[in-house]
Amino acid sequence: MNQNLHKLGISDAVIRFGDAVLKELKPRFEEIDAIAEQNQYKVIAAMQKNRVNATHFASSSGYGYDDAGRDTLEKVYADIFGTEDALVRPQITCGTHALAVALFGSVRPGDEILSPVGKPYDTLEEVIGIRSSRGSLAEWGVGYRQVDLLPDGSFDFAGIAAAINEKTKLVTIQRSKGYQTRPTLSPQQIGTLIAFIKERKSDVICMVDNCYGEFTRLTEPSEHGADLVVGSLIKNPGGGLCSTGGYLCGRADLIANCAYRLTSPGLGKEVGASLGVLTSYYQGLFLAPCVTANAEKGAIFAAKAFEALGFPVSPSADAPRYDIIQAIDFGKPQGLITFCRGIQAAAPVDSYVTPEPWDMPGYDSKVIMAAGAFVQGSSIELSADGPLKPPYTAFFQGGLTFPHAKLGILSAVQRLSDAGLITLPCDATAR
Repeated sequence: MNQNLHKLGISDAVIRFGDAVLKELKPRFEEIDAIAEQNQYKVIAAMQKNRVNATHFASSSGYGYDDAGRDTLEKVYADIFGTEDALVRPQITCGTHALAVALFGSVRPGDEILSPVGKPYDTLEEVIGIRSSRGSLAEWGVGYRQVDLLPDGSFDFAGIAAAINEKTKLVTIQRSKGYQTRPTLSPQQIGTLIAFIKERKSDVICMVDNCYGEFTRLTEPSEHGADLVVGSLIKNPGGGLCSTGGYLCGRADLIANCAYRLTSPGLGKEVGASLGVLTSYYQGLFLAPCVTANAEKGAIFAAKAFEALGFPVSPSADAPRYDIIQAIDFGKPQGLITFCRGIQAAAPVDSYVTPEPWDMPGYDSKVIMAAGAFVQGSSIELSADGPLKPPYTAFFQGGLTFPHAKLGILSAVQRLSDAGLITLPCDATAR
């Protein structure tokens, strides 16, 4: 059985190490499978309610008027996320773009945005204007306030209450950790935060950056008070089949404003050709709960393996999990670089490529990225990346199948072992 792993460059020692780790994870994997099963039923129920049929897979071009497949898909998303309306379009280029559409569609000059969970994801800094950038919200006279989490990762409720004022128009809540060490937030925690904010200013728009978190739990933040939830289709909800696109789900008036921002005032949701992508959008959504479960299992396997090797990981292998991201602190650049190169070597696409740190657009330091994916940058596919700055953390995510996620981790362990950067528990050599 190990013959195929040997062909992929994995030694018997690493295989034995992986098998020992895997034996301890059966109860966690059963829990994940149970959540995936319920989310699968939720997706099917939404598709059946909206009478999805073969005609909805047809392509539209030009203006995209009367695109029944596109419009029905948005109804399906709205039902899954428990919202009034949705915007699900290939014209949304990525998660950052989806968030920018939500922000620009929701605020006006003189308004303020509040982040009550610390610094937002790196690429959003330029959208808001935290880092100067052409066309940012700051250039349009939109202010920004930030309240950091407390040292233990909990909300600073006193600081949040003090930061809310008459100008506060929108609160942005990032569910996942991004390139940070803070915990990922559960839908229930987000709901508690939203309730606190709404008690102090009922008309504030609460927007959740839901990237990486979809289908990891039984409910979504939109079912806990969020006015808008926003994400990318090349992450969890695309199921690995979507080639591009993003989604926004929320209150009907907010979605209308976002649609006017995405297209044009007066046009909104009425235009936007589907261009032949709808089959993959529907089928990807259908697969998404189980694909997300595979990615989660891969993240937990990584956490357990690198805990055993003595590295700080977040979250721990035994902790509740609210997204697909696994952070591993290597403490030095060579560990991060070698790990990413091991992940790349396990890819079905571009396995022969050697990742190098480079200046990626939107980031304030060099980033190394392993991404041997069918869809460029798809984070639901097996990938790993991290900024070249202390504590040299690798952010590992994805895996359309668990065997591939397992292979990626074993490949990374093999590379680290070969480089003398780790010692396997069964080895005699000290790290």
